[in-house]
Amino acid sequence: MSSRPPKCRPEAWLASLALIAICIISLGNVIVRYATDASFAFTEEFSVFFLVLLTFAGAAVAARRNQHIRIELIEHHLPPGARKVVFVLQWLVGMLVFGITVWYGSTFALQEYDWESLSPGLGLPNWMYVIWLPFLSVAIMIRMTQNLIDRLRGKEEPEVVHES
Repeated sequence: MSSRPPKCRPEAWLASLALIAICIISLGNVIVRYATDASFAFTEEFSVFFLVLLTFAGAAVAARRNQHIRIELIEHHLPPGARKVVFVLQWLVGMLVFGITVWYGSTFALQEYDWESLSPGLGLPNWMYVIWLPFLSVAIMIRMTQNLIDRLRGKEEPEVVHES
């Protein structure tokens, strides 16, 4: 088994770029506010948007690398056959949750487009912000499926040690 983590470059790049954008926007806003006692109007709206991108793209990366929060105690004390059943049940619940997210996210994005709704801060079309929700939810579903296949084949990643 390779020690390299599974590939999920598009989501990792998107999450990295979103984090960089949040840092640059926030730093720029702090500097401008300190120097001029004024603030950029767009920073909150874009920061929230980039935070949502970061969250969903990071969730896709975590889903692929099997690093989501879950109860592992049950998995570790089950025989291999029962463990595979638990893997499939986890996958089914995840598919249900993100399937609902795709459905309602798509409906919401389409409604925002049809209604020509604008964001309150900058007046940009809201659908530009919302359309990422179903797309990134589909990415998470794909990565969850890839992870399930690896886990069923016995290609689980080594345990991640979380230090607190």
